[in-house]
Amino acid sequence: MTILFYDSTFEGFLTAVFEVFEYKYQDVQIVHSGTFQNSFFAEPIEIITNPEKSDRVLKRLEKQLGKSGIQDILYAFLSEDVSRETILLQSISYAVANPDKNILQDFSNSAVMQLSKLVKSVNRERHRMKAFIRFELLKDGIYFAEIFPDFDVLTLIITHFKNRYQDQKWLIYDSKRSYGVYYDLTSVEIISLDRPIAFGESQKKELLDKKELHYQKLWIEYFDHTNIKERRNDKLHVQHVPKRYWKYLTEKKML
Repeated sequence: MTILFYDSTFEGFLTAVFEVFEYKYQDVQIVHSGTFQNSFFAEPIEIITNPEKSDRVLKRLEKQLGKSGIQDILYAFLSEDVSRETILLQSISYAVANPDKNILQDFSNSAVMQLSKLVKSVNRERHRMKAFIRFELLKDGIYFAEIFPDFDVLTLIITHFKNRYQDQKWLIYDSKRSYGVYYDLTSVEIISLDRPIAFGESQKKELLDKKELHYQKLWIEYFDHTNIKERRNDKLHVQHVPKRYWKYLTEKKML
């Protein structure tokens, strides 16, 4: 077996896919550098990300699958599923073998079916992040939100927040993956911080603007007073707002 290991980027993965077809590898596996382990029974080959090669793969697939197909491939990649490279390579190989067919509609193929499930999961998480993210005003005037999504969806929600909050500086930071997106009123950039953010409840008084603390307190009191305890339906509530998203909601916090 031949193992191609790449730098964990989407471009790196597409470069690896290009290499599979260029060198006609048969018994091959693609893994990212974070999971690569040497094996006595496999020949490891490091793949250097090549934008030209990755673009050629994208253009070839877009011609057959359309922009929506490319989006599905990206979403499946961002799922970070342990089998994502295998599922994607099998699906892409199926597409190459059937150039006149949009294989993403063929759910009888097991790889395509698995890819579809990954896409749905990532898309669901993308929508929920847009719905549940809450910004908090810091003392330096930046609106900050810390997230821990199940999938790597941060780059998929940039446009939504840029369009919705054009008149304020904001930073959304994915602490699970140690990178964030910062908007400075004119442009958006991907950032990483030198040290992990300490943003627990004990640090709020030091980091948050006094007005933010005041408004959060008012909102919690309002939520508490308008909540009719006799009509509580916890099962329905959790169904619409799963517990893992409660950490984003002001009304679920105690200052």
